[in-house]
Amino acid sequence: MGILADRVHRVRLLAVSVAVWAVAMVAGGFAPDYGWLLGSRLLLGAAVTAAGPVVVSLTGDFIPPADRAAVLGWILTGEIVGAGVGLLAGGEIAAALSWRYSFFLLAAASLALAVTLLRQLPEPDRGGAGWLCGDRRRAGDGDDRGDDGHAHGTGGGEVQEVITARGVAPAPERILFEDADGMPLWRTMVYLLRIPTNRLLIIASASGYFFFAGLRTFAVVFVTQHFHVSQAMLGALALIVGTAALAGAVAGGRFTDRILHRGRTNARVLVAAAGYTTAALLLLPGFLISSIGPALPVIALGTAALAAANPPLDAARLDIVPARMWGRAESLRTLLRLVAEAVAPAAFGLLADVLAEDGTAGRAGGLRDAFLVMLVPLLANGLLLLLARNSYPVDVATAAASDRRSH
Repeated sequence: MGILADRVHRVRLLAVSVAVWAVAMVAGGFAPDYGWLLGSRLLLGAAVTAAGPVVVSLTGDFIPPADRAAVLGWILTGEIVGAGVGLLAGGEIAAALSWRYSFFLLAAASLALAVTLLRQLPEPDRGGAGWLCGDRRRAGDGDDRGDDGHAHGTGGGEVQEVITARGVAPAPERILFEDADGMPLWRTMVYLLRIPTNRLLIIASASGYFFFAGLRTFAVVFVTQHFHVSQAMLGALALIVGTAALAGAVAGGRFTDRILHRGRTNARVLVAAAGYTTAALLLLPGFLISSIGPALPVIALGTAALAAANPPLDAARLDIVPARMWGRAESLRTLLRLVAEAVAPAAFGLLADVLAEDGTAGRAGGLRDAFLVMLVPLLANGLLLLLARNSYPVDVATAAASDRRSH
């Protein structure tokens, strides 16, 4: 899908992906046995995940760089809200009728979305990184400059304009002189991994999702056993923490773009680094406190900080990768992220069991200690992203130079 996202009509490809996952939901609803259900879920997972490279590539071409973090924050918000609404609506329908009707409802919504995509969403021109080349008239807002000589407003050229004004030169050995579309997949992956900032962003993203996947898996067990809350309270607590995550995703994207508009070219990596560091520092007392009253605010704020790191990271990846490789770059990042998410539940559970056996606090204490240990790589994420402050401007300039060569 990453290759196709870089080479074919993306809106049609996205609509087909949505239609495929609608078919998978229908197949699951009619499943006569577990094997059939498992096969339909595998098809669904493949179709949903494959849509990621297409969405990222379209976002890069629709949205200028100066506004991408905010838009990606709203996209992440849509994912969280959609998951919550689907879970609640599906649960209500399953309780009232049957779990099969929950599948059919989501299939109908997916088919409606596929039709809407084909009818309403135009296919943008490729090469959206042209926004980075300072061609502000493509943004439609003219050459709006303030008294400080830097560009202002919502145009997309600010990143490259400020980097050029500071004399940042691209890395000549990584400027693409060949057609990116015709590069074999293995060479494309090697090129993407040679981008210093991209390597750091991939590691940080995978580590962040690793922690979140483990936290999500054991959250119910931890809350009920560590804080001794009832099942009835779980819904209210999940709503509070989920709302904090939504606010963090939106605020992280908007705050990043606001700093970027003021000429701070490394705003993406700085906000992401601050998000991971703040999340680790806030979740530490949240996991240690045994009363839900004082622990809930710091856990909610820590979750918000964790969510705030994702939109600037997603926007930064578009900045540092040539536009013709956006789909394949996202597929590489998604592959490594999914590996981290798949390993996380087993890693958290195993560590919790080991710590519970060695300690005296029992199962809940082992899980708490596992969460505390896993905060270390989350904190390291923030420090790791600080290393990208120096490589990010060079990689942005290199991606822009590669895009100019391809036009």
